[in-house]
Amino acid sequence: MNSGGKRTEVRLPPPQSPRSWSEARHQAARRLVAANPDGTYMGKPPALLLAIPVMTVELHADGSVRNISVMRYPSQAKDTVNLAIAAIHRAAPFGDISRLPKPWRFNETFLFNDERKFKPMTLDQPGS
Repeated sequence: MNSGGKRTEVRLPPPQSPRSWSEARHQAARRLVAANPDGTYMGKPPALLLAIPVMTVELHADGSVRNISVMRYPSQAKDTVNLAIAAIHRAAPFGDISRLPKPWRFNETFLFNDERKFKPMTLDQPGS
């Protein structure tokens, strides 16, 4: 949030057209962070996370969001599910995926710290 308590509005550049689902997931994770600068962190996740919601994002061919479903609800801090859903919508679209094999969807695990800021787990894996 900015000094006035309002969320920082971010205009993202148009997404690339990913050549693989691995590339699509990494681009989506980077867009999640870029579109949500006030709600993310990039350091090492804490040993004890506040919540770990897991989302499935189903896309249209143009990379816009078709549907978001929750694969795993956290046992506490259930509001983080709504924070993750809003973050996904702010980061969309995710690039033209029409040439990728169906189904046009990916999963993302949101690693929330005690400040209710998240890091996409995709960016916390080796080679990211």
